[in-house]
Amino acid sequence: MYCNHKPSAKAVVKGGEKRPEIHGEVLFYQKKCAVLVSARISGLPENDSGFYAFHIHGGETCKGEGFPETGGHFNPDGSPHPRHAGDLPPLLSFSGNAYLDVKTNRFRVRDIIGKTVIIHGGADDFRTQPSGGAGEKIACGEIKRV
Repeated sequence: MYCNHKPSAKAVVKGGEKRPEIHGEVLFYQKKCAVLVSARISGLPENDSGFYAFHIHGGETCKGEGFPETGGHFNPDGSPHPRHAGDLPPLLSFSGNAYLDVKTNRFRVRDIIGKTVIIHGGADDFRTQPSGGAGEKIACGEIKRV
């Protein structure tokens, strides 16, 4: 909880058919000049680095294996990766659990309502265009107003 305020939006994150053990939530707190993004994720599989790319995507639904309708990174300004509005720091897993709190001024909560949060199976290399070469989409959550 951020300064005892209720979040403005929330995404319930679930793994796809290949990774049903992944679950958690991402909360979005709108403040005057920034948004606090607070993620709590469990059930992450092991990978080579322990890092998982974490982005807001422009699509509206998590339907379908591999989440094909989530589209690309949320990028209303057409910036290169990793400067997309939806590019967030990676999650770092410890025994399958990841926690992240980050403040950003790249978007407002009202801009991302109806978008999706995606966790990728690998680390973001912060270079490969347009998505960071992070691999398959392993978990998804639809961002909804609270």
